[in-house]
Amino acid sequence: MNATWDILKTLSDPTRLRLLALVLNEELSVAELQEILGMGQSRISSQLALLRQAGLVTDRREGKKAFYSLRSSVAPASLALLRAAVASVASLPELTHDRANLDRILQKRRRTQEQYFNLIAGRLGKAYCPGRSWEAIGHLALRLTPAITIADLGAGEGLVSQLLAQRASQVWCIDNSPRMVEVGTELAAKNGLANLAYKLGDIERVPLADASVDLAILSQALHHAQHPQRAVEEAHRILKPGGQVLILDLAEHTFEKARELYADVWLGFRESALHGFLKQAGFHHVEVTAVAKEPAEPFFETLLASAFKSAP
Repeated sequence: MNATWDILKTLSDPTRLRLLALVLNEELSVAELQEILGMGQSRISSQLALLRQAGLVTDRREGKKAFYSLRSSVAPASLALLRAAVASVASLPELTHDRANLDRILQKRRRTQEQYFNLIAGRLGKAYCPGRSWEAIGHLALRLTPAITIADLGAGEGLVSQLLAQRASQVWCIDNSPRMVEVGTELAAKNGLANLAYKLGDIERVPLADASVDLAILSQALHHAQHPQRAVEEAHRILKPGGQVLILDLAEHTFEKARELYADVWLGFRESALHGFLKQAGFHHVEVTAVAKEPAEPFFETLLASAFKSAP
C-alpha cells in the first residue's frame, strides 16, 4: 500500500508525469529532455533524481551524457498505474506538444546517422571502419549454407552480400541510407548479381515479410541501432522456422570518439548483452564468441553471435 501511495505522490507533479510519458517507451538524454520540454537542466535533473529514487527510471552514462529510461523492474501493478496516469493526460496540449517534439528529436537522431553514411557511401570498403576485418568476415562466411535466402540488415554498400550472392539463391540488403542503397544497387548491376536486391529501410522495422528468409545477418550494424533489442526481434520475425541469425559486432569498448567518427550509437556490447538480446527475442542455441582483435589502439575486438529460430 505504501509503495502505491508513494507512486501516486510522485505522479502528482506535472513535470514528473511529462518526463515519465517521454521515457515510457524511449531512452532519452537529459539534453534531449531539455529540448523537448523547454526547461532548464537543473529543474529536469532534480525531477529525474526523484523518479530514480522512486524506482521508476534508471540512468545510463555515455561519457558526459546521461540517458534515462523506464526501469525494467517496475512492478506490473505500478506500471499499470503509471500507464493509466499517462493515458489520462495524453490529450492535454502539453503532452501533445511533448510528443511532437519527441518525434522531431528522433528524426534528428536518424538524420545524423543518415548524413554520415551518405557521406561515406562509395568509399566504405576503402575507408577504415571498426571491426570490419576480413578475418571476422571470414568467420561469418564459414557458417553460410549455399542456395538460401539471406537478409543483410544494415548492409551499407553490401560488401558481404556481394560475396554471398555468388552462391545464395536470393540476398536482400537493407539500409537506411538512400545513397548506400543507390551505390549498392549500382555495384550489384555492375557485377551481374540479379539475385542481389537493395531496399531502403530501418533494421528496427525491416521491410521484409514474416518468415521469409533462411539467414539474417547483422554485420557491424547493431551498434548503430537506437534499440538493439528491436533489431534482433526483427531478425527473428523475418526468419523462417529453423532459420539462423549471425551478428558480427564490436565488443564493449571505451573509444568515445567512435560516436563522432563512425556515427556509433553504442560503444560495442558485452558478450552477455548480445546473448540476452537473442534469448529475449526467442532464439535458441545461442553462442557468442570473440573472433578477432585489432593490434593497434584502441584495440577493437569483434564478437560473433549465432542463434536459431525454433522450428515447428
